Amino acid sequence: MRSKPAPKRLIAPDPLYQNLLVSKLINSIMHDGKKTVAQKQVYQALKLILQKTNQEGLQVFLSCIENVKPQMEVRARRIGGAAYQIPTPVRNERKESLAIRWLVEAARSRPNSEYHTFAEKLAAEIVAAYNQEGAAIKKRSDVHRMAEANRAFAHFKW
Repeated sequence: MRSKPAPKRLIAPDPLYQNLLVSKLINSIMHDGKKTVAQKQVYQALKLILQKTNQEGLQVFLSCIENVKPQMEVRARRIGGAAYQIPTPVRNERKESLAIRWLVEAARSRPNSEYHTFAEKLAAEIVAAYNQEGAAIKKRSDVHRMAEANRAFAHFKW
C-alpha cells in the first residue's frame, strides 16, 4: 500500500481551444503515445459536429459531457461476509473522467460499416449524447438505475 497519496498530474489545455476537457478527451483517445493523431481526430470530429448541427463544436461537446456525467454510482462494500452494492455520490473529477471514458467507449463500439473514420464515430456519439440518446447516455442511465435499485443499502455508508 502507498505511504502517501499519488500526486495529481496537471494537464495542459489543448492548443486549439485552450480547454481542459478537450485535452482530457484527446489523452483518452490516444494510443501508443501518438498525441497528434488523437488531436487530429478530435478536432476533425468537432468540425463535423459544426457541419451536422450548425452549432459550435466545442459548445456541443461541453453540453454533451454535462449530459453524460453520472450523479450517483454503486460501490461494493463487504459487510459481515456479504458484498453490498452501496450507492454513493460521484466526485466532480470522477464525473468528468467517467463521462469521457463512456463517450470514447461508445464511439469505439460504433460499427465500421456506417462510419469511415474514428472522427465520424466520435462526432456521431457526441451529437447523440447532446440529444440525450446514444450508448454513453444509456450507460449513465444504467448506473443511475443500479444506484436507485440499491438505495436500501445506502445506510451502510462508505
